[in-house]
Amino acid sequence: MELTATFYIPPMTIRQARDRAAGWMEEQGVEDGRSQADRLLQHVLGMERPALLLAWGDPFPEAKAEAWTALVRRRGAGEPLQYLLGEEWFYGRPFQVTPAVLIPRPETELLVEAVLEAAGRLWPPAAAEGAAAPTVVDVGTGSGAIAVTLAAQRHDWRVIASDLSPDALEVARANASRHGAAGRIAFAQGDLLAPLIAQGRGGTAVDGAGTRVDVLVSNPPYIPSADMPGLQREVREYEPHLALEGGADGLDPYRRMLEQLPLLPAMPRIVAFELGMGQPRIVAELMRGMGEWDDIRIITDYGGIERHIVAVRT
Repeated sequence: MELTATFYIPPMTIRQARDRAAGWMEEQGVEDGRSQADRLLQHVLGMERPALLLAWGDPFPEAKAEAWTALVRRRGAGEPLQYLLGEEWFYGRPFQVTPAVLIPRPETELLVEAVLEAAGRLWPPAAAEGAAAPTVVDVGTGSGAIAVTLAAQRHDWRVIASDLSPDALEVARANASRHGAAGRIAFAQGDLLAPLIAQGRGGTAVDGAGTRVDVLVSNPPYIPSADMPGLQREVREYEPHLALEGGADGLDPYRRMLEQLPLLPAMPRIVAFELGMGQPRIVAELMRGMGEWDDIRIITDYGGIERHIVAVRT
């Protein structure tokens, strides 16, 4: 690979390399090129930010030039920073991410908070030793961010993580091991709730399929098909469409899960969904029509957008 791209013309200092790469990436349409270049520099040079700041005036190491130019070019082409770094932070923990999984978003942390709060009222963490703990299912687990976080926060919960993609499940398993939760999570490959239904079709059932599910949480694909071409380049061209596209109006996965719920041994006492803009009220109305939950709330995200539904049978 040639190293004489417009953003890298040796010799130069580390700061000059950062500034030129930042400017070049912004010319390619990358937002906030300076902070992106900083993160890539820390990754390539193996430095935390304080050490990087102290080294601004040092010559850029020629041995790292090829790796540096390759990463900057990939970022300039639109490849998400998180895939280049191989991880993203979620709920205070680093999670491995690959192009097989969606990159965890901060708003999904609010869904985790809502599940912890709602389940904490039904199954208090301080309950007497030996008291029943819930079985929680994360449908469409992807990187495992939700399932692993719940298992890490509540060691007595039984957590099941399912996904249609075997590659995504491999990433989720790696993250469960990374955070010491592998022994408390069962993994299942299949379409939505199919692996959890006794004699279900469409996937490999978990050990004990047909087990009572107490809490269902899911962040499924919810982008309407017609909106896919207009997504941000980083999302449209690099994140898995299997985890993005939710049918004509984006609601197909929710309708199908609600249809599958009566096939479980019992209706979950808590159902929590993440949804797209304008969708929560539609799905909440469908859930009210089922008459299974007496407390159905819609939660707004950090931008004030209605983003999550939490339905509880108190």
